[in-house]
Amino acid sequence: MLNHTSANRLKKMLTVALAVFVALGGRLAWLQLYKGLYYGKQADGNRMRSAVIMAPRGRIMDIRGKVLADSSPGYALRLQAGHAFSGREVDLLARLLGMNRDEVHKKAERAANTYEQIVVKGELTQREITLLEERLKELPGLSLDLQPVRHYLYKETAAHVLGYVGEISEEQLKQERYKGLPPGSIVGKEGLELIYDDVLRGETGRRTEEVDVRGKVIRKLAGQAPVSGKGLVLTIDIALQQHLEQVMDKQLQALRSSGIAPNAYAAAAVAMDPNTGAVRALVSRPGYDPNWFVGGISNAHWKRINENVFHPLTNKVINGEYPAGSTFKVVTGTAVLDQHKVTPEELIFDSGRHWLADMGNAGGEALGWINFQTAFAMSDNVYFYEMGRRAGIENLNAYAAQYGFGKPTGIELAGESAGLIAGPAAKKKVFDEEWTLGDTFNAAIGQGLTLVTPMQICQMMAAVAADGVVHPPYLVEKVVNPDGTVYKVPERPAARKLRVEPETIRLIQKGLKGVTRRGGTGAWFSGLPLPVAGKTGTAENPHGQDHGWFIAYAPAERPDLAIACVVEQGTYGATAAGPVVYEVLETYLNSKLDKETGRK
Repeated sequence: MLNHTSANRLKKMLTVALAVFVALGGRLAWLQLYKGLYYGKQADGNRMRSAVIMAPRGRIMDIRGKVLADSSPGYALRLQAGHAFSGREVDLLARLLGMNRDEVHKKAERAANTYEQIVVKGELTQREITLLEERLKELPGLSLDLQPVRHYLYKETAAHVLGYVGEISEEQLKQERYKGLPPGSIVGKEGLELIYDDVLRGETGRRTEEVDVRGKVIRKLAGQAPVSGKGLVLTIDIALQQHLEQVMDKQLQALRSSGIAPNAYAAAAVAMDPNTGAVRALVSRPGYDPNWFVGGISNAHWKRINENVFHPLTNKVINGEYPAGSTFKVVTGTAVLDQHKVTPEELIFDSGRHWLADMGNAGGEALGWINFQTAFAMSDNVYFYEMGRRAGIENLNAYAAQYGFGKPTGIELAGESAGLIAGPAAKKKVFDEEWTLGDTFNAAIGQGLTLVTPMQICQMMAAVAADGVVHPPYLVEKVVNPDGTVYKVPERPAARKLRVEPETIRLIQKGLKGVTRRGGTGAWFSGLPLPVAGKTGTAENPHGQDHGWFIAYAPAERPDLAIACVVEQGTYGATAAGPVVYEVLETYLNSKLDKETGRK
């Protein structure tokens, strides 16, 4: 009886054991034969890792070879392709990096569904690196990789020229110019970094590594080295650029603190060589530090930019559109003299108001009998109302277009504004009203619908300085290889000659010189080391105080620098923008004399 019972139990145990053996054998066969290739690849994926090696961006230098933007080694945190991150891991990572949880989650999802690594943060601080290394065991699928990081050595200086870089966006990845770039690539976002991105960014490399279960590199197996980007040599003179920025910031502070112009926070200035079009300095205020954007801008910095009502990211030199004010009298004077609507000696009586319209000089000032040179030097409105009437709006528009108004100058920066040339068509489009004589009067002194950018005004002034030759402005002198040899010189628009008589240009030059002499609106400029030519301008602003202009070229004979400056809501041009131009030219001309005479 007992033996029979034991035999039954043994049979049952053998049956269970056989069933377990069959199940295990079947599972083993399924894993080995059916899923073997799949899990083999998975195992290789855990052991082998392919990573992108970012190329160092090319240097950006000023005209004398001083480095303005460069790349240096830094650490980036990447998520491994195909790795699924849990909610707990996402929370931990966001906390360690001080990032928004949703942003980290979005990148983790991209990493789980892509074949390329995803950059979580592009420039890690030493504290972040330490925190991550302490918790790497809890965060599989991460890697800390050495990569080149962009640095702007002069911080805010020339920010609107250089622009900044950032991680390529999903929209950019779809564009033809970025075809083939992996996610996480660093590309130019603004300024010359954007325009010359394909030259500066070089070619990415790739490496294959063997890693352990924690993602630590055991050995490097193969790879393709990155190719460094080419560099840019700019026309910018960093010494002049820094000085112009410092003087402008000081003047804006002085205007606000004095109570004369409490809202003088925004301004723009540009200086160029009138003989070539090379831009030597370009300043827009308020500014920003492009280093803020490297590795992803912080919430604090973005708030500081976004909440500033004076728009720090806007390059006001090429995008700021302002009434030209009395600087436009250069155009009006050119039109009437070239069309022989007036002779330089003809006297016109200024009673304080024009006899055909109820429009006069500021403050009702009356200058009596005056000729062209006196009217120009003293910026008399009544005289130039009459010049506008004699020339007619069609002629004013034609000469404005010759100087380059109403269209972009073509400088190598994205989104340059065209401005607006006032006229019947413009008024009809904007206000659906007919043109009047009063509109012509306003147009003749740069008011009304006329809108210009500081870059256009500087180009106009430079054309007069260059005896009627327009040299389109440019910023890049040459593109160089990493070893400094010249790769290429960018093509530039050809210079063009104004279709005006040489005597007309000579008379305009004489008028501009008169502005900076005794009796002119910029008479105090006669205190500079060398004579200069200039023009004041005050532009009406319906949204606040007037904008102040001052434009000049120096020296008055054989000029090699033209400059235009506008201060938003700075009131009169002579007191708002004039001091900026004066101080910059004083230093520039003293330096020029030192070099020419050898004085110390």
